[in-house]
Amino acid sequence: MEWLFDPAIWAGLLTLVVLEIVLGIDNLIFIAILADKLPPHQRDKARLIGLTLAMLMRLGLLTIVSWLVTLTTPLFALGPWSPSGRDLILLLGGVFLLFKATVELHERLEGVTHVHTQSKVYASFGAVVAQIVVLDAVFSLDAVITAVGMVDELGVMMAAVIISIGVMILASKPLTRFVNAHPTVVVLCLSFLLMIGLSLVAEGLGFHIPKGYLYAAIGFSILIEALNQFARRNFLKNEARVPLRDRTADTVLRLMGGKRRQDAEADAQDEQPDEAQAFGVEERNMVSGVLTLADRSVRSIMTPRSEMSWVNLDDEADDILRQLQESPHSLMPVGRGQLDNLVGIARTKDLISQLVLQARIDGDAADGNGPLRRPILLPDTAGVLKAMDTLKRAHGQLVLVTDEFGIVQGLLTPVDILEAIAGEFPDEDEQLAIQPKGPGEWEVDGAADLHQLEQVLETEGLVSNDDDYSSLAGYLLARLESMPEPGQEIEIDGLRYRILAVEERRIAKVLIQRIVLDESEQAA
Repeated sequence: MEWLFDPAIWAGLLTLVVLEIVLGIDNLIFIAILADKLPPHQRDKARLIGLTLAMLMRLGLLTIVSWLVTLTTPLFALGPWSPSGRDLILLLGGVFLLFKATVELHERLEGVTHVHTQSKVYASFGAVVAQIVVLDAVFSLDAVITAVGMVDELGVMMAAVIISIGVMILASKPLTRFVNAHPTVVVLCLSFLLMIGLSLVAEGLGFHIPKGYLYAAIGFSILIEALNQFARRNFLKNEARVPLRDRTADTVLRLMGGKRRQDAEADAQDEQPDEAQAFGVEERNMVSGVLTLADRSVRSIMTPRSEMSWVNLDDEADDILRQLQESPHSLMPVGRGQLDNLVGIARTKDLISQLVLQARIDGDAADGNGPLRRPILLPDTAGVLKAMDTLKRAHGQLVLVTDEFGIVQGLLTPVDILEAIAGEFPDEDEQLAIQPKGPGEWEVDGAADLHQLEQVLETEGLVSNDDDYSSLAGYLLARLESMPEPGQEIEIDGLRYRILAVEERRIAKVLIQRIVLDESEQAA
């Protein structure tokens, strides 16, 4: 009984129990498949009988094989090699383990899965138990040979088999879920089989490999796998903190081939030069616009106040008529003296007709019967989905966006929603907010949307949910912390921003240049 106090024995027992459990998972899965053919009230009984038969069969095979490996008398001579019965058993068992592990690894790496279809006709209990017995005989052989290759004492082998089967009986469902959720554990154990099979082949050919080497290698591998699982768990925990919408959007964009410019340049050397991407840049930008639409505020897509066209009733009728005739807009806000003193919303053609018939527009006609309509107001804190719902109920009328003080901040039309998805659609009196000027150089309007600018520049970091701005001007003012002068420059994340024009206390034009580093700077 001195072997009971040997640490190597306990290390071998623990390792063998783990291997027996993992090797028995396939047996457990197939027993569950066969048990599913029975009525629900007989399935647990069949599963228990199946695992009990597996334990008895393994104990019997262990006794036979352990006796066979004691046969050390040489049977014949083949040159310098004189194999005994023990050598042949070990050699054949090692070859079997190598073959078994190789086939299983191939199936795992190729993604082959065992599936079964559930039949509505239940099988008889005896037939299912008979199939389980045959199945146990097939699946027990590798477990028995593994036990013989791992330890030398029959008692340790039997204890490992009894413990592993007991664990599988008590926790069959959690074990199955764990192994299915951690495929690397199965691959690791199959690699152990390769190592044990190689050691058995070496033993059969007369080369003794100390068991301590196997225990050390297996223990080190298990420690590394445990650290890997711990790191994977922490990664998933940290990833779960990111909103599901953001994770889904990022996954979809990566599947479509969208990536940051830095990542694209890093991967460019690994790609074929003539390889065409499945999705174009415009398609990826449109999908990105759709996926991020719900997270955006109405301020980020509206036409800002500085770019709004509106009719001032205090102007001369001729001036109003000339303004309406030159305007490309079909709907315009109408106010008295200033935009915040709103009278209503009117169609341009109705205003022109009214001006032709009258010298003035009656400002009290905003009752829905005259040319003026009551304005539809939306707070600037609303989201885009709320704005879309408001536009659906507006019946073609534009929506005015106001702040908490009732001051008009901008207006919103269905075209603004479309531009947030597909890019700009400038009117006759507008120009593109982002105009390419050359390789790595753009002239950008200060009111340009940061979401669209990110897509054009192929970068990240411009948009933040914690910031209260949505334009390039707001982004630069937040970093400069003062009103800049024309010609002032700032470099952020590999981009140089040069202020070209400042009009009416706002940044009007900005030149953006990509900073190109030479080889020495890149190395540094």
